[in-house]
Amino acid sequence: MTHSPDPIASWFQVLKCGQKYMKTWPLDKRLAPIFLEHHVIKVTRFGIRFMPPLAIFMLTWQIALGGSLGLAATGALFACSLPLQGLWWLGKRSMMPLPPRLVRWFHDIHQKLAQAGKVVVVAEQCLTYQSLAELLKGAFKQLDKTFFDGL
Repeated sequence: MTHSPDPIASWFQVLKCGQKYMKTWPLDKRLAPIFLEHHVIKVTRFGIRFMPPLAIFMLTWQIALGGSLGLAATGALFACSLPLQGLWWLGKRSMMPLPPRLVRWFHDIHQKLAQAGKVVVVAEQCLTYQSLAELLKGAFKQLDKTFFDGL
């Protein structure tokens, strides 16, 4: 008997992968013109920090003024969903396989790290954006800044 994955568990798994990817991706400004991750992570972090208080403010303001609670609840739910949308995008992106152009770039960076005597272990057979994030994070920590001037 085949067992289909639980959609709720897979949804939470994608959000968890998004959190891991957000923590792993190096927020270096030189990567911002190349990858969307820099912008999505900044906006998602902003949303995680400020949207729940904004949602509470919207609800209490409508209750205090005697306004439409349904409309306020809808706005509050939308405000709280924005960070989840960012985490969802990041989670889906982290699981995507790298396109051939980025696979070559990945191997070039991995080779330069090996030439510099730095060891970065690639655990996956199929290279994903998560493995690229881990490699870039290691490269930014271990290599000098002149290495990335050519980005």
